[in-house]
Amino acid sequence: MVDIIIVLIVIVLLGFALKGSIKHFKGESPCCGGGSGEIVLDIPDKKLENPILGKKVLKISGMHCEHCVKAVTEAINKIDGVAAKVNLSENEAVVSYDRELDDEQLRKIVKDAGYRVVSIK
Repeated sequence: MVDIIIVLIVIVLLGFALKGSIKHFKGESPCCGGGSGEIVLDIPDKKLENPILGKKVLKISGMHCEHCVKAVTEAINKIDGVAAKVNLSENEAVVSYDRELDDEQLRKIVKDAGYRVVSIK
């Protein structure tokens, strides 16, 4: 009888853990700063001083909510001569630049923010 009770408790706890994980990956979890899934943060656009030389599209893994978008945007925008537009639903960042831009520098800055660049085109 005690074994059945323990098994039931474990099943209930696993159910709560699974529910929390699903909310996290939908961006509804407070662990990412979410909570309602409808939060839209004010992320200012960065304007480049010189003419745009080109654009790169970064596929990024690990973003789950608008707070993740803000973190990636702010990290990339710290690079001089670079401006990013990050799209959560596409898991990508479109990066405009007005000077030479090294792919490894982009990978490192995104990694340092806690995410991973899957590809750069």
